[in-house]
Amino acid sequence: MNASSLCIRGSSQLAVVDVQEKLCGVMDPQALQDLVKNCSILLQAAQLLEIPVVHTEQYPKGLGPTLSALGTWLKPEAAVVKTCFSCCDESAFRAQLHRDRPQIILAGMEAHICILQTALQLQESGHQVFVVEDAVLSRRDANKQNALTRLRQAGVIVTNTESVVFEWLKVAEGDAFKQISKLVR
Repeated sequence: MNASSLCIRGSSQLAVVDVQEKLCGVMDPQALQDLVKNCSILLQAAQLLEIPVVHTEQYPKGLGPTLSALGTWLKPEAAVVKTCFSCCDESAFRAQLHRDRPQIILAGMEAHICILQTALQLQESGHQVFVVEDAVLSRRDANKQNALTRLRQAGVIVTNTESVVFEWLKVAEGDAFKQISKLVR
């Protein structure tokens, strides 16, 4: 795929994967706090800039619902419920992807399982995939680092929250810029 390595507002969609209550309970508290903050920034920016969002829940009967801290920007009833690790193996996830938006921005958990498998499968299906390093998490940091290394080696773009939102904005002007600038302070 010959595409820009920048996140382009009109080409992007955001996927927030499995940020669920019981799964969050086994994460490092500081790392989880950072993930929630960065996912919140991504979700608020996506809302301001009219970027489509899809979110998933891995076996919610066992892992609980999406973390309530993200509920302000997500509709709980819109969650794609799955038992497969790759979101791509769930038809409801694929159905929510916009065909005219080839860039998929991934955030969530766990980096070395669902994020990794989803990113690789999305890339294989022709999407340009961005994994937001400061908005993904694994129970063990070594597993997250291994996943990010594998993703880079596979050609997935590993980026960060501020890069994504400022690439979406493209210019330092307007109400959206002012609101997003406040979020990242």
